[in-house]
Amino acid sequence: MCVSCVTSILSCQLFSIFAFATCGGYSGQMKVRVDCADKTQSNITISFAYPFRFQLVHFNAPLCERKREETVFLEGDFSTSAQFFVSVSVFAFLYSLLATVVYFFYQNKYRENNRGPLLDFLVTVIFSFLWLVSSCSWAKALSGVKEAVGNKQILFLMSACRDSGNECSISDMPLWSRLNTSVVFGFLNFILWGGNIWFHCLAKHCQPHNTTILEIYIEAPQDG
Repeated sequence: MCVSCVTSILSCQLFSIFAFATCGGYSGQMKVRVDCADKTQSNITISFAYPFRFQLVHFNAPLCERKREETVFLEGDFSTSAQFFVSVSVFAFLYSLLATVVYFFYQNKYRENNRGPLLDFLVTVIFSFLWLVSSCSWAKALSGVKEAVGNKQILFLMSACRDSGNECSISDMPLWSRLNTSVVFGFLNFILWGGNIWFHCLAKHCQPHNTTILEIYIEAPQDG
């Protein structure tokens, strides 16, 4: 069996898991400290998570007037790009898992005609394109997520922080390393699936017509 091909299949599964786990399982929070002119102090915790529908995320902030509070909603909806990215990750994992089962247990049926290799090639092309589009879209959306919970934006949304007599500061910021990693895994998946396209093309153009793609992917070369 082709060791490099098995490694490629397993890499597709592993990288897909990393992509949706680092994005889909994310949750973050930030803390804001408000020092009112009347010497009262408030600490606010703002929590958010995937799929980043910020228009539904709200928190209570002091108005610094007779201990009144206001409900503040964050701005922005980045759920479309985030869910698209996670969906591509999940379906890519499921397809690579299915391909592994076919390669290992249904070799004979896969060899019967060219429909199996052709379908495999087309799906690989589609997933390569989806990885590129979803990764670019999610990378752009992530920039919006960071801006939506940035220092200036959060303080601007709070009425007390717009009053020059009060002092506001961010005491704790979200950790972005996990989401940054998800973008990296997205583009790595694009490179990986794109490399699989090259293997398919190589199998089609460099092998005899009576040799199926599975023979290149599954069977090790034999002498004689």
